[in-house]
Amino acid sequence: MNETSDSRGAAARSRRGVLKAAVAGAGVAAAGAAAGLQGAGVARADERRCAAPVFVLVHGAGGNSHEWAPVLAELALRGHKAVAVDLPGHGRGAYYPVSYQTPQDPEALRTEPSPLGKVTLDDFAEHVVGVVRRASRLGAVVLAGRSLGGVTLNAVANRVPELISHLVYASAYCATGHTSAERLMSTPEASTSALSRLDRIETPPALGVHRTDWRSGDPAFLAAAKEALAADRTDAEVRALLATLEPDESAAIAAADCRGIPDAWGRVPRTFLRFTRDRAIPLALQDLMIREADAATPRNRFRVRSLAAPHVGPRDAAVWADELELAAGACR
Repeated sequence: MNETSDSRGAAARSRRGVLKAAVAGAGVAAAGAAAGLQGAGVARADERRCAAPVFVLVHGAGGNSHEWAPVLAELALRGHKAVAVDLPGHGRGAYYPVSYQTPQDPEALRTEPSPLGKVTLDDFAEHVVGVVRRASRLGAVVLAGRSLGGVTLNAVANRVPELISHLVYASAYCATGHTSAERLMSTPEASTSALSRLDRIETPPALGVHRTDWRSGDPAFLAAAKEALAADRTDAEVRALLATLEPDESAAIAAADCRGIPDAWGRVPRTFLRFTRDRAIPLALQDLMIREADAATPRNRFRVRSLAAPHVGPRDAAVWADELELAAGACR
């Protein structure tokens, strides 16, 4: 693994099918014309990949576009175009069970149905593909995702690799050797994950959702959430973070076969932001995903950046923006 260590000091860090043309014809002149048309098409695609970047940002489980708000602001102040996606069933389309409100009804919360139970990875991918198509008209798309958002990155890159200049996995699931995020979390490398100590509401499998009571007043829950997500933040900061999270996530997402296809996803240049203090997706699991992806596409290996950050990532939005700019600069 070719790793670049991040050591932000007093100074700030300085900081991808190909369009196919088939032209039938006979004779040398016709063949030459076809080659010329193809070459022009490739040139236009290369120009787009090297154009000013457009950042498309994907949130993790139980999250929404809000988690990218500080990064969006920083990118905008640097003159970049960027959009944070709300995946289906999230953000303004989120569902909050009646029993999740105050006062809560813990028993009803275990069984109340949720529309997210019908949401699939195809739904996520279709939505983000639509955003990527529009963004690609404006410049070179850098598609970045956090945590479970990596599952959607794989699915989107499998569908429209020609529209993506670079993929950025911010301590995010990238399945190649294992079929799903769920399978990755069952590996020995994931055995130390603090997520196993974060209580989840036991809903019937038929509901099709993973549900978490982020509004729990139990001090033990707050401590477990802090350990798993943001051990370097204060309790007040963690409470503010939990207040932005949504209780339901489709169980189908983590269980879906989301392996990157070498001939599609595998053609897109990619960066892995390796969070060395992540206790939700342990460093050993991050390294496993990097190794398996590199083995699947040895001619297109991860560019790796190591950041001393917990699962939610660096506190400083400038660090995020620096890394996204670096990824955008790795133009093919």
